[in-house]
Amino acid sequence: MAATQSDNRKSANVDREAPGAAPTHHLSEELLLDYAAGVTDEAVGVLIATHLTLCPVCRARADQLDALGGVMMDRLTPSPLSEDAFDRLMARLDADAPGDDAPLRHDIDMRAPGGGRDGRGGDDDALMSGGGASDAVLPRVLQRYVPARVEDIDWTPIGLGVRRFDLSITGRSRATMLYVPAGRAVPQHTHEGNEYVLVLQGAFTDCCGHFGRGDVGIADSDLDHRPVAELGQDCICLAVTDGPLRLTGLLGRAFNRFVKF
Repeated sequence: MAATQSDNRKSANVDREAPGAAPTHHLSEELLLDYAAGVTDEAVGVLIATHLTLCPVCRARADQLDALGGVMMDRLTPSPLSEDAFDRLMARLDADAPGDDAPLRHDIDMRAPGGGRDGRGGDDDALMSGGGASDAVLPRVLQRYVPARVEDIDWTPIGLGVRRFDLSITGRSRATMLYVPAGRAVPQHTHEGNEYVLVLQGAFTDCCGHFGRGDVGIADSDLDHRPVAELGQDCICLAVTDGPLRLTGLLGRAFNRFVKF
């Protein structure tokens, strides 16, 4: 069963990245607003939550949006309810209730690191990994969807040394882990929709710059790029797309028929 919103918010409140280089490519204000309002689909929410684990700048921005939303709610004038409002609400909940096997609505919140909204908590490495033998490459929220250790992921080769692992997630967007060997490139491509790529290990460069751990690259149909994993360490990313990729370049059109990226 998919993780619930409550489960992922609890993980969010205790996960944080150990001190180090902070991300320089951040989430847009629009994405953070949608996330604060709870209107992102599951795949986008997982990516945002994971980035918030790694990025103190966006955590602070998300906290500000939360606080603003709370102030606005406090200023609303309460409206009187009809006598049968509760009965009608319960009837609607019964009618809309999912089956036993249906995934629950997700809720992912990593805004307050260290176990509380003041940001104080325990050992960073243990919080990132969830304790035990988990791999600190993967923040805890991702460990609800993939094996805790990178080497235990059942990668699927998709060509040119690149491998993928699709997360079991509901909604219109698709979430995929990508493994790109150091020095290798993802074929040149554009997008029939939006693409969000979060670096978890290593780094890559493309026409938009350098992306290291915690950075988020955002692309759409206007961008045609060829990400290249930097030398020194294999690159692992979480990619979320709401439309297919379309290969470009010299052989791209031919490969589109046979290779699925």
